[in-house]
Amino acid sequence: MDVFDAIKKRRSIRKYTEKNVPAEIIRNALELAVLAPNSSNSQTWNFYWVKSPVKKTKLVRACLNQSAARTAAELIVVVASPESWKRSHKELVTFIESVNAPKPVIFYYRKLFPSMYRWGFLNSLGLTKKLVFFVTGLFRPIMRGPGTLRDIQEVCIKSAALASENFVLAITAQGFASCMMEGFDEPRVKKILGLRHSDRVVMVISVGEEADRGTWGPRFRISSDKVIHEV
Repeated sequence: MDVFDAIKKRRSIRKYTEKNVPAEIIRNALELAVLAPNSSNSQTWNFYWVKSPVKKTKLVRACLNQSAARTAAELIVVVASPESWKRSHKELVTFIESVNAPKPVIFYYRKLFPSMYRWGFLNSLGLTKKLVFFVTGLFRPIMRGPGTLRDIQEVCIKSAALASENFVLAITAQGFASCMMEGFDEPRVKKILGLRHSDRVVMVISVGEEADRGTWGPRFRISSDKVIHEV
């Protein structure tokens, strides 16, 4: 199945059969998920493949007991983790130096990158950055963020969402189905997984074999000319 077919075939499946999904299918999809584009190649994402029966039961409940979670063979929680830039930073700097990256790139990762992903105690550094961005932006075009923790979380969420799309397309291409769920109790999901305060649960993805009437009906989209604009 090529990428065009996978995109067209993918649907949000609400009900699965009892068929198990081979572990290799999930592993393959996760390996493709981490190839997704992401901000500054910071890789501020984490994927929790929930295998513990106890945690899975709690997770289904935290997903409001919806059928897409309740009948799923597997559940993957995609998390945006703003503080996890630290685990990749040293390796990133070593890598860019080893490939003789341009000096501005090396300067960015050595000096600027760490400050972009720090917000400081009670957001103090973040608010300072916001003020600097605002004043500088009065005189010339400039990036306006990320500044505060909320800004940084937003950047990380975008990256995690891109990885999630890779994951579900890889699941589809391997002959199984999925559903990206945003209907969940985030504080409870964070407690189940023992996440940091700054972490954000982007979505819970269920995986399985589509059952009869796994969708509510045919796909619906408004006409493309209402959302695609040539300017």
